[in-house]
Amino acid sequence: MFDVVWLNVSPSLKRLDQPLLRQLGGDRQVFYWQYAQTLDEASSLDEAVRLLGEYLGTIDRPVHLMGHGLSGVVGLLFAQRSPEKVRSMTLLAVSPEIATTWHTHYYLQRSLSLCSQTRVLAQMVHSLFGKQIPGSIHGVMHALEKDLDLAPSPHSLYRLGVLPKQLIEPPLLVCGGSNDAIVPISILQQWIDTFKEGDTIWSCPMGQHFFHFLHAPLIAEQLLAFWEQIDSSDRAIKIAPTKTKPAYAG
Repeated sequence: MFDVVWLNVSPSLKRLDQPLLRQLGGDRQVFYWQYAQTLDEASSLDEAVRLLGEYLGTIDRPVHLMGHGLSGVVGLLFAQRSPEKVRSMTLLAVSPEIATTWHTHYYLQRSLSLCSQTRVLAQMVHSLFGKQIPGSIHGVMHALEKDLDLAPSPHSLYRLGVLPKQLIEPPLLVCGGSNDAIVPISILQQWIDTFKEGDTIWSCPMGQHFFHFLHAPLIAEQLLAFWEQIDSSDRAIKIAPTKTKPAYAG
């Protein structure tokens, strides 16, 4: 029975998740939950969170949630609303200003320049991946273009959305790339200001925004250690002896 749920609200980018999924599969059973809005639907994070809640409502125990970028934001919003269903939350490349995603940077560039969508998408590919582009630049541009249409982003060319900071009860692991142009390490470290006991932050050396695609073994090691620490703590609590008052004859 799986105990980890990987969240994806960017189906056009799901192949970037596969190396880490395979790496984790040898040690953990991972369920891949996916959400995609249709072109005629209004973009809604609340709807994604609601549907995630419906799914997790069918599971009789809390699970470890994880997600990259906007997918992680959906998990964070759910963990804030229903902490009893979440054993832990892992965020990959999520800013403490949780509305800040690669979509934000794309729309900012479009609004501040006269460049076409094609030109800005080409620039975004290099910002997101550096010199390690996963395939042809045109293929990645097409995937990013689809994500602009299908992901429940709060942003558009006419308006950048704002989301309040989220504090959650479950243990939190925040991971980022040291070379991430979207969530720079100086921004990522601002998560520490909100940390409670048991929360952890880790930076992937030389990692770009989609660092989990190229550095899967290194990240899997961090995730497995984090989950094992939580599971071990839970087991210790379950087997702790119950203290009872002594009985006196008399």
